[in-house]
Amino acid sequence: MSDVNKEKDIFEEVDIDEPELEPQVVEEEEVEEESSTDKSEKKFFKKKKKKEEILEDEIIELREELAKTQNMYYKAYADTENLKKRLQNDADTLRKYRIQSFAQEILPAIDNMERAIAFEGKDEEMKNYVEGINMIYQQLKTALEAEGVTVIEALDQPFDPNLHQALVSEKVEGVEPGIVVEEIQKGYLLKDRILRASLVKVSE
Repeated sequence: MSDVNKEKDIFEEVDIDEPELEPQVVEEEEVEEESSTDKSEKKFFKKKKKKEEILEDEIIELREELAKTQNMYYKAYADTENLKKRLQNDADTLRKYRIQSFAQEILPAIDNMERAIAFEGKDEEMKNYVEGINMIYQQLKTALEAEGVTVIEALDQPFDPNLHQALVSEKVEGVEPGIVVEEIQKGYLLKDRILRASLVKVSE
């Protein structure tokens, strides 16, 4: 074999081998690049997922706190409204029965005035005293009635333990049992409240 042919064969061998080596190197580099990219992407999505989980946990905690705060607000609002209504009711009751203590204190004086008015004076001077007492009595009575103080009806009425207090009971001919036959002391109402029960005698 000649030297020219040998050189030709050598070049041919080189030309054949070189193309085979280059793709292998490129493929290895691409695989390495893809592997690095995949790792970065996985790491990124892992961090993102972790952040989302943390945010979801925080949202849940905030919702729970909001629910607790709302419950506390509704409870405080209800308590405030109940207190407001109770205070309003107390104020209304106080206004309604504001004269109660005074009326209870003045009733004995009213009783005494009625006894004095019932007294029959013989001389003119005594009659003038009685007339003056009667004028004062009528003024007090009018003032008390204006505040809702009224006399309890007792005589000839069926006995009512809510309104009457029986001191004596006796048989009375022609009268059914349980009827008030005598009023010993007048009773009074202050609007719908008992100011003083009537003292009565009841038939058996």
